[in-house]
Amino acid sequence: MVNRKPVRTRGKLSLSKYFQSFNEGDSVAVIREASLVTNFPTRLQGRTGKISGKRGKAYIVSIKDQAKEKTFLIEPAHLKKIK
Repeated sequence: MVNRKPVRTRGKLSLSKYFQSFNEGDSVAVIREASLVTNFPTRLQGRTGKISGKRGKAYIVSIKDQAKEKTFLIEPAHLKKIK
């Protein structure tokens, strides 16, 4: 779990990260943005998945948990694109 941000970036949120967009089928890593106050499930930290769609400002991310495929709604500030 990500505990702290570097001192110079603490409390700040990059607008480009907040408004980033993804296409359906993109691979993403789930990385918690510590400056946003949300009750973020710790079991998702560091997981990878695929974008299934968009609902409002959040993205529907399919993540494989053991043998089951699960879907989560995650805001773009918590996602990082994987090439």
